[in-house]
Amino acid sequence: MSTTTYAVSGMSCAHCKATLTKVIGELDGVTGVDVDLATGQVTVSSTTEPDDALMGEVVDDAGYELTGRAA
Repeated sequence: MSTTTYAVSGMSCAHCKATLTKVIGELDGVTGVDVDLATGQVTVSSTTEPDDALMGEVVDDAGYELTGRAA
């Protein structure tokens, strides 16, 4: 099990949260998605180490910007 937190910009409302939870949750191996609008972070739980490039592509395609892994 792997848990990775990403910094994502452009999120501001419940719709943003629902959209990202849905599109990230559809990725293979993802078991949980927690979107924190206040901090601009998305925590992804998965069965394997996530593919950062794929994660960035999915987030960008949804209209947001993955700026990297959160510190």
